[in-house]
Amino acid sequence: MPSDHGDVAVVGAGPAGLAAAVTAADAGLDVLLVDAADAPGGQYYRAPAPGLGAIRPEALHHGWSTFTALTARLARHRDAGRLRHLTGHQVWAATRTGDDRVLHALTGPDGREGVTLRARRLVLATGAVERQLPFPGWTLPGVVGAAGAQAMLKSGLVLPGRRVVVAGSGPLLQAVALTLARAGAQVPALVEAAGYRAYGRAPLILAANPDRLAEGARHRAGLARFGVRMLTHRAVTAVHGTQRVEGVTVSRLDRAWRPVPGTGRRIDCDALAVGHGLVPQLDLALGLGCATRTDADGSAVLRLDEDLRTTVPGVWAAGETGGIGGVRLALAEGESAALSVIADARGGRAPARVAALRRHRRRMRGFAALMGAVHRPGPGWPEWLAPDTEVCRCEEVTAGAIRTAVDELGAGDSRTAKLLTRAGMGWCQGRTCGFAVRTLAGPAADTPPDRRPLACPVPLSTLARAVRSEDA
Repeated sequence: MPSDHGDVAVVGAGPAGLAAAVTAADAGLDVLLVDAADAPGGQYYRAPAPGLGAIRPEALHHGWSTFTALTARLARHRDAGRLRHLTGHQVWAATRTGDDRVLHALTGPDGREGVTLRARRLVLATGAVERQLPFPGWTLPGVVGAAGAQAMLKSGLVLPGRRVVVAGSGPLLQAVALTLARAGAQVPALVEAAGYRAYGRAPLILAANPDRLAEGARHRAGLARFGVRMLTHRAVTAVHGTQRVEGVTVSRLDRAWRPVPGTGRRIDCDALAVGHGLVPQLDLALGLGCATRTDADGSAVLRLDEDLRTTVPGVWAAGETGGIGGVRLALAEGESAALSVIADARGGRAPARVAALRRHRRRMRGFAALMGAVHRPGPGWPEWLAPDTEVCRCEEVTAGAIRTAVDELGAGDSRTAKLLTRAGMGWCQGRTCGFAVRTLAGPAADTPPDRRPLACPVPLSTLARAVRSEDA
């Protein structure tokens, strides 16, 4: 099995991982940048495939100049041999052997070739996935994730439909709706389950983050220019259609996110882009034993100190793994984590810039906590569900089946509900339905996330070779 070694390994080449990798290479460390994608940028800086011949990919992004500056530094370090950018490497497990942190990855043309990578220090910048709340009709063709709709446009230059309703909760929705409208889609409504007035309850945090206020104002002005209606305290509670989406029902919500009877109104559309924020991808960190905490939006995030160290020695984390906060925060944390790694590797003090980055991070983390609290799903959202609404799409487990497991079979937590119904045991391993299953399971919904030995499906032959390699 091929092997490689570095001073530091960075998993993930999104904004946080890129910033961490090039900062560490700037200091002369031997860096392994490991990423499943074929090009750097992650989900945020996703770019069209070269074969599509996009003339101005920057038109689909904010802060494209920041990304090009990072990739230029990446190219210089790669050419000088200080950094190895390993594309197409899906890390399925991280372990510790002596002083090394060991990454087990899949690569090759068919994604079945096993590779072992070793480094003294590890930075996890594994990003996030979209949080989905199920509702009747959400499995109909034409329903896509809000972030997924944006990814379709950025990478494939395609729209999910001609008339697209954008719904869910969180600031990402405004960016998605505006991007779709600029690309030629008609967006009749942006349906936000929460509201924006709640931000006004934290004037000091808003005053400390004027750039976020300005960004919000630009989005609102752009949406108004394209005629997008902003519907707050409402949710899509049903999707209509036979072969694909033909329309949606939008209902007013009370403060707990329960639908108000008699308020449903139909909006005709041929696609729905829906999402309720993002949740961190923690599989590798949990496999290593890193501790978590519950963030303001209700999701599990890594417990980190001021230097972005996890609770496991030799392991740092940056970006969305410590809580959803946006691209600026991810870039700052990537650089901060790298500076901490550099100080650790050299046994010296951190550079003066660390103090400024810490202040920058605290300020942005304050806004991220406010954002998470404002858009956190209310406890009444399960009332959107009909008994036959599929919650776990992989295993086709309905809300009624999960409620039966809780009410009649004694399931008091998501793990027991999973064992009784198979909810979360399919191909995605609960990444799509996990939040919903935990909520339906009742009082123990805030239990720590499951720790899995594998972060993705792995061929048995690869597992066997990995075991023989560890034994050797």
